[in-house]
Amino acid sequence: MNSIRQVPTRVKSRRVETNLGAEREHFDKQQLSSISKAINSTEAPVKEKHARRIILGTHREKGAYTFWSYALGLPLASSSILSWKFCHVLHKVLRDGHQNSLQDCMRHHSSLIEIGQLWGNLHDKYGQLVALYSKMLCTKMEFHVKHPEIRANLEVTDEVLERAAGTDINNVFQLTVEVFDYMDTELRVAETVLRQLNTSIAISTLTAGQCRLSPLIQVIQDCSHLYHFTVKLLFKLHSCLPADTLQGHRDRFHDQFHSLKNFFNKARDMQYFKRLIQIPKLPDSPPNFLHAASLAKHVKPVVVIPDEPQDDEDDDPEPLIEVGDVPTASSAPTQQFDIFDQTFGAPNGRFDDRDQQIEGLKRDVEMLRAELERVKAEAQRYITQLKSQINSLEAELEEQRAQKQRSLVENEQLRMELEATRRRNAEHESVQATFSEADKRAQATEQRYNKLKDKHTELVADHADLLRKSADTERILTASHQTHEEVERIKMQMSLEGERLKREADMTLEEQKFEMEKLRRELADKMAEMTHIKSTLQSNEKAGMELSGSMTSLQAEKERLMRSVSEKEAELSSLRQSALAEQSSLQVEREKSSRDLGNLQSMLQEKAGREEQLKQKLLEEQFSLLQGTVSEAENIIQDAVAKLDDPLHVRCTSSPDYLVSRAEATLASIDHVKTGHAHFVKDMADAGALVRALTQFSHLAADTIVNGSATAHTAPVDHADRLTENCRSCAVQSLAYLKELKEQASVRRADPAAVRLIVQKILHLGQELRPKGSDVRQDELGDMVDKEMAATQAAIDEAVRRIDEMMNQARKDTSGVKLEVNERILFSCTDLMKAIRMLVLASTDLQKEIAEGGRGAATLKEFYARNSRWTEGLISASKAVGWGATQMVESADKVVLHTGKYEELIVCSHEIAASTAQLVAASKVKADRNSTRLTVLQQASRTVNEMAANVVASTRTGLENLEEKDTMDFSGMSLIKLKKEEMESQVKVLELESQLENERLRLGELRKKHYGIAGAALVSDDNGVSSSASSPSHGSSLSPRLQQKPSVMKKPNLAQKPSLPPKSMFK
Repeated sequence: MNSIRQVPTRVKSRRVETNLGAEREHFDKQQLSSISKAINSTEAPVKEKHARRIILGTHREKGAYTFWSYALGLPLASSSILSWKFCHVLHKVLRDGHQNSLQDCMRHHSSLIEIGQLWGNLHDKYGQLVALYSKMLCTKMEFHVKHPEIRANLEVTDEVLERAAGTDINNVFQLTVEVFDYMDTELRVAETVLRQLNTSIAISTLTAGQCRLSPLIQVIQDCSHLYHFTVKLLFKLHSCLPADTLQGHRDRFHDQFHSLKNFFNKARDMQYFKRLIQIPKLPDSPPNFLHAASLAKHVKPVVVIPDEPQDDEDDDPEPLIEVGDVPTASSAPTQQFDIFDQTFGAPNGRFDDRDQQIEGLKRDVEMLRAELERVKAEAQRYITQLKSQINSLEAELEEQRAQKQRSLVENEQLRMELEATRRRNAEHESVQATFSEADKRAQATEQRYNKLKDKHTELVADHADLLRKSADTERILTASHQTHEEVERIKMQMSLEGERLKREADMTLEEQKFEMEKLRRELADKMAEMTHIKSTLQSNEKAGMELSGSMTSLQAEKERLMRSVSEKEAELSSLRQSALAEQSSLQVEREKSSRDLGNLQSMLQEKAGREEQLKQKLLEEQFSLLQGTVSEAENIIQDAVAKLDDPLHVRCTSSPDYLVSRAEATLASIDHVKTGHAHFVKDMADAGALVRALTQFSHLAADTIVNGSATAHTAPVDHADRLTENCRSCAVQSLAYLKELKEQASVRRADPAAVRLIVQKILHLGQELRPKGSDVRQDELGDMVDKEMAATQAAIDEAVRRIDEMMNQARKDTSGVKLEVNERILFSCTDLMKAIRMLVLASTDLQKEIAEGGRGAATLKEFYARNSRWTEGLISASKAVGWGATQMVESADKVVLHTGKYEELIVCSHEIAASTAQLVAASKVKADRNSTRLTVLQQASRTVNEMAANVVASTRTGLENLEEKDTMDFSGMSLIKLKKEEMESQVKVLELESQLENERLRLGELRKKHYGIAGAALVSDDNGVSSSASSPSHGSSLSPRLQQKPSVMKKPNLAQKPSLPPKSMFK
């Protein structure tokens, strides 16, 4: 009983293990199916759903182990398309897969390098792309392994980039170089893809073109981020290092900028990218790293991937379940018994309640899983929309930040400019103040000098007045002293007179009483007068004392004025000394200016002398150049003359027509020499025109001499002797003319008239040696051109009519895919025939223009007869075009009736392109380079090439649509069976390669034989013309090549695919 109770537990554990194993097996099978469908040899783009399942598988197992376990078994060395699609899927896994996928991919780094080297050594278009793509993936893995903080999808912020660069300028420099290398590998892949598309004239709407273009979506995403990284890093480098050190970085960035801009513009114009990706626009000019403010103008380019519709096909969806869940069995689930029921049988022959609950829970789980898938899909869609909104908002935020940065930078610039302006204003004001102060000081000094001069004059006058006043005062004082002495003397006299009178009175008292009284009265009067005199004397003494005080004050004022005068005189002497110093400095400046003027005059004279020397040296160099050219021309002509006597030259022959053309070219070169000589005589410093003309003249004259001698080898004796003698005379006259040019004395009188006369004689002899049988064939040649052009036009019209009949018949007999393929092929053939018709019409118009412009007074038939070789080339080209149109119709008829091969149409398209190229070349020989009809003809030729390419593309597309594509499924084979199949496949590949090599050898031998027959026909044509001139009986017959029937000419001359130069996409 205990063992029976334990059975459900054991069964449950086994059930879980079975579920895990089934889930792992289902996951492996689904990954193998997705990898085999995504990476195959079909030339079609990788479907997004298969790549998405592979990427989800890396996230489920958190690595790329399963992807590489299946990818290593792919035969990458056997198919370049398989390797190209493998690189595409690997690029997607690196960008969008789990972060551990990078380490898993790095383990197979050497294998990826070997695949790139293998295909790089092979001459295969996809092989070259695989070599570049593998190198780019290796560079990508090495970069992200070295910088793990930068994710493989390059979606990081500027802060992460700053952290990865670090603060060491050496690390920033090295990181910038690595980003440059990263960008170079990406751009090289894009350039090669676009160049191959232009070379093969593929259309982006075809699967072949989309197979090459689909990986460029990831390249565009990488390049947009790398461009932003480069700009940021270069601005950081320029903020720390000098500009000269980073000149190489700037040049490399400019080259990458222009290449990336051209790549984005070309990709934006392609229809394939318009629905898959929104490509950003780069600015018109690269950022200016020398100006820090340009960083604010930089806007990060944002790539937007629109929402993709879900692919609803028969493929199973990716199971996103947990480890413990039960896996989905199929779209129509059947009842499954657990191990217990299979072992012991269901109770009562039916399920119990637990089984019903389990089944109900399973159905609920399935419903919830479907709902979860729907919710996840809707969430994914919302996430994509939110990402696009976030990208737009980030772009706006970046723009606002850039605007803010620009504003800050502008404010800083304005502040710095304001500070600089203020400093300049302050300096200007200080200089102006210094100038004004110096001016004021000079004016004040001058005014002070004038005032001092006036003051000195005034002081001298005051001093003279004071001296006069002092003399007057002294005179007054002297007069006062004299009056006082006179009073004393009078007093003495009066006292003496009084004594005498007293004695007389004593003697004659009586007698003199009367007199006494009288004397007393007189004495009283005298006393009153004396009192008055005393008072006057006292007043005079006071006045004298006052005058003495005023004299003292005047003396003090005089001393003060004398001190002031001495001070002023000292200041005046200092001013005189400063004036003398200024005068001496001015004198020194005047002497210095005179010396500088003398030096400048001497330098001017030296410069004039040097100019004269340089002019003389230029004249000598120009004449030495002319002498060197003349010496070389003499060597060329002497070499040509030496060939006249060379025994090996006897076997060389030439035609009179070619001799005439060479003689005419020589006459034209003589005219150029004469013009250049006249110009040189006028301006001896410019010998360029004469040197170029002499170079052309020497080669053409030597060519005329050699071809004249070669023509003389096949001419009659009389003509041969005259032609040889004229060739020698031409050489002698040419050497004489060149000798005159070589001498300084005779260069002005050199004249090539004698050379012209000899060349004209050679020209006349060549015209006489032309075959005379063309007059007999002029009617046939003139009519043959018109007949062949009309026959070609009729053949094209007949081809168009037959294609229309085949179109109607195909619509009656076929339907579905075959009818669509037939209609596409016949429509492209009809367009090709219409383009050929326009080409023939354009060629006819151009031939008429050439004939009208070149025949002169002759008739058209005479013009065609005179240019028989060119006429026969036109006839051959027109026959080739008509033959190609007929073969195209027959091949298309066989393809529609399923009796022919599609490859026949491709070969016929190449033959028609070659025949039209032959017709264009034959018409272009004598056409004017500036002729509008020639332009029309070339445009018609390009249209024919495009229509032929469309026929090839339509044929290949139809062949791909009709072929049955079986998916290679090797899951049921054992290891021995797989090894056996692999050996059989290798044997078949070797057999096919051997057959291909044999066919290529056979094609080469056929082409050699064809070219040999065509060369023999040309030789027989020349012999026929010469024999018709000597034999009248055959004069009315055409050349052997023209007598052939159109049926004999199975392949016209030069019937090969035209080799068009590839257009350079990135200059």
